[in-house]
Amino acid sequence: MRLSDSWRSFRTAAWLGWQIESNWTQPLLFAIYSILKPVARAAILVFMYGVITRGNFQQPLFPYIYLGNALYTYVYAVMTGVSWAIIDDREHYKTLKYFYVAPVPIPAYLFGRGVARFLTGSISVLITILAGVLFLNLSLDLQRVDWGLFFISLVLGIILLAMMGLMLGGISLLMVHHSWGVVEGVAGALFLFSGAIFPLEVLPAWLRPLGYLLPVSYWLELSRRALVGDVAHAFPTFANLSNGALLLLLLGMTVLLSFLALRLFSWCDRRARERGLIDRVTNY
Repeated sequence: MRLSDSWRSFRTAAWLGWQIESNWTQPLLFAIYSILKPVARAAILVFMYGVITRGNFQQPLFPYIYLGNALYTYVYAVMTGVSWAIIDDREHYKTLKYFYVAPVPIPAYLFGRGVARFLTGSISVLITILAGVLFLNLSLDLQRVDWGLFFISLVLGIILLAMMGLMLGGISLLMVHHSWGVVEGVAGALFLFSGAIFPLEVLPAWLRPLGYLLPVSYWLELSRRALVGDVAHAFPTFANLSNGALLLLLLGMTVLLSFLALRLFSWCDRRARERGLIDRVTNY
């Protein structure tokens, strides 16, 4: 398959994904929903934090958990955007078999479908951070943000999450029932063990190594350091690692996971074809 074919499939799938994500209601209602949903989710977190700390928003912990919660939106959005396309096309629209008989590189198609969720996720992240600065006592000095580090870590993080979505999509091809629960389960586990809203030191000692093995932990740490460097350095989780060391670790994990994801999806894809699972509808 030529690179031009992959790019064409990716571009078309991105357009298709956006149409599916945005055409369920009127544009005005979609815009209101896109604004209110992340703000409401952030407000719940802020309310709980305010009750527990009795309104002490000056602690470094507040921007730590607030930004972690905001950035974690990408984890669910990108993984779901890539992997859910398998379930959506097979179970809901019943069109997956047509993509398989067409000259379409399936991984490129799935990555393209994930673009729409990435865009809506980016809107949610931006609105959440903006609402935090304007209304929810979040201290963020834009002049002190390391934009270069932030965008490099963001690109690596999105590639990493897309590859994780590809792995989950391959597994979903082989599952008979409840394949829709795979992404939710993985996303929930990552939320707990990646230090999204609390340092890994809060976990029991025997569970902390799991957090250190997750590449999402390093991506979140780098993103926090880029946005609020002094605050992020106040926590001991990765205090002994420099930004350069964290970036190299994230890059290495991304490359390794990309290799494993492509191999795993290829194997799952081959097994699904052999067992006739491409057009099987598994819902009740």
